[in-house]
Amino acid sequence: MLKIKIDSIELYDEKNNLFTFSKETEIILEHSLVSLSKWESRYLRPFLTKGNKTPRETLDYIRDMTITQNVDDGLYNLISKGNIEKILDYIDSPMTATVLPKQTGSINRETVTSELIYYWMVAFNIPFECQKWHLNRLLTLINICSIKNQPKKKMSAKELRDRNRALNETRKQQLNTNG
Repeated sequence: MLKIKIDSIELYDEKNNLFTFSKETEIILEHSLVSLSKWESRYLRPFLTKGNKTPRETLDYIRDMTITQNVDDGLYNLISKGNIEKILDYIDSPMTATVLPKQTGSINRETVTSELIYYWMVAFNIPFECQKWHLNRLLTLINICSIKNQPKKKMSAKELRDRNRALNETRKQQLNTNG
């Protein structure tokens, strides 16, 4: 969860020919599977892609991340560049102490959408309350479930010989024999 303070700024109302001040506002944001689903349902394409988002798409995602109720839609246009950077840093944050090992081998080029993440949650029996977690934390949990559910890796012939050789040496020393 991230709290953002949008400062009061001077605005000009062309209709009434007046200067007014916006109200200082604090909004609470959550980068979650729920917000991802909202954005994808609006744009009908995956959010988790390498390409950059337009400023409009980024503001719409911030709008989808908003937990605070009854936020004036015009308020999102008043978010400062500093706050945008803070929000993007929050989105990129792992939000967990877990560090996954680097995966070797083939790279999965599957397009990740909200529905695929929901599928993984169902497949790994992850409760739906987790859809409100920070998305990177949820994806880390899914990766851990995937790693832990893989069959144990078989030893290569060389690893097996080396292990047996080490066991034999240990036993020879324990029993004071030559073999």
